[in-house]
Amino acid sequence: MNDVVIKLEDLSKLYRLGVISTGLLTNDIHRIWNKITGKESDNQKIGEVNDRLVNNKSNYVWALKDVNFEVKKGEIIGIIGRNGAGKSTMLKILSRVTTPTTGRILLKGKVSSLLEVGTGFHQELTGRENIYLNGSILGMTKREITNKFDDIAEFSGIGNYIDTPVKRYSSGMYVRLAFAVAAHLDPDILVLDEVLAVGDANFQKKCLGKIHEVSDEEGKTVLFVSHNMSAIKNLCTRGIIIEQGKILYDGDVDTAVSKYLAANEKDTGENLKSRKSRVGSGDFIFSDIKFKNSKGEYINQIISGEELTVELKYECRKKLKGNVIISISFKDNFENTAAIFVSDEMGIKFENLDECGNLYLKIPRLLLRGDSYFIGLFASLDNTRTESVLDKIERAADLQVLPGDFWNTGRLNRSGNFGIMEGVFSERL
Repeated sequence: MNDVVIKLEDLSKLYRLGVISTGLLTNDIHRIWNKITGKESDNQKIGEVNDRLVNNKSNYVWALKDVNFEVKKGEIIGIIGRNGAGKSTMLKILSRVTTPTTGRILLKGKVSSLLEVGTGFHQELTGRENIYLNGSILGMTKREITNKFDDIAEFSGIGNYIDTPVKRYSSGMYVRLAFAVAAHLDPDILVLDEVLAVGDANFQKKCLGKIHEVSDEEGKTVLFVSHNMSAIKNLCTRGIIIEQGKILYDGDVDTAVSKYLAANEKDTGENLKSRKSRVGSGDFIFSDIKFKNSKGEYINQIISGEELTVELKYECRKKLKGNVIISISFKDNFENTAAIFVSDEMGIKFENLDECGNLYLKIPRLLLRGDSYFIGLFASLDNTRTESVLDKIERAADLQVLPGDFWNTGRLNRSGNFGIMEGVFSERL
């Protein structure tokens, strides 16, 4: 028991469904007027697509339900689950950002957290000032923070921007500084939520090395949430799967990853329109996905280097005013992103869409090595902020890519993905 630094006993968290404020006074007045006159609100309800409801007509949702586990000093635990499973809620409770509805949590030592980008820093303060602010919150003296400052600044790699207000940082700069602060300010427990989702490959490698260092050499405890199964397996020895607010599995990390991937693969057999494992307002949804080869034939496997068309069907609940941004990603079974296509970044705007219709992504040459890939779909309105998400499905379909000689060398492609793939988005072929 003396080695236990985290203990959760029957931990549950209940949220009341409510309307997300838009941040604009005019929109909030419009929402209130709609409520008074009995009209449907234009704004998204929190938990609207979450299926962990108390009952179908309830205004409450259990984000976590009866969670129990212990963590010993020095363990690195990978927490796995789909979006909306309850992972981030649990980390927020551990980080004291929110409190549980029922149950008990015991923590031994200082907790340093890196949650979603935007948490923990004061936007108007510079990077330097935020380092001192975070250290003070952890109970460190100014001298102790000063002794760590050069290491934090060097690790983050943001250079002279250290004296710039963090509101002007890119998401990559922000998370680099946030991780550097969280990892260097001598926490006993390090809580990391999707730290590898932002940043380049070199920084991700530095992060993994630092996590190993704080655990193996300094004896710190790490809770690591990621959709990158390769990182989970390389970093952790124990894995916890969370599904609909409950612990589905707690044990060996290889087994945890295998179970999670198997469950995701099973999900791809569901009809896309009725898929429950999705997030978004629901004003726009993906209802079907198919793949075509250069001959116009529907397929579920293709040879590297050949032409591929991704055909999407969608439905709109109402007329959308603005640009619907579509993103299609290809990931391997360890959830490493092999390719991603974003309509807005490709100069394509989908405006004034019909209530239902088709969208297409044509890739003249699919430059992926032979492997199994799953397709992620994402749609948002005008920007990619959380409040603008219309529909997001992590694993919409599977595609088998067979090895091929796409460079006409006479040899099969046996290594990584090469070159820059081109693609064209359109509303018709």
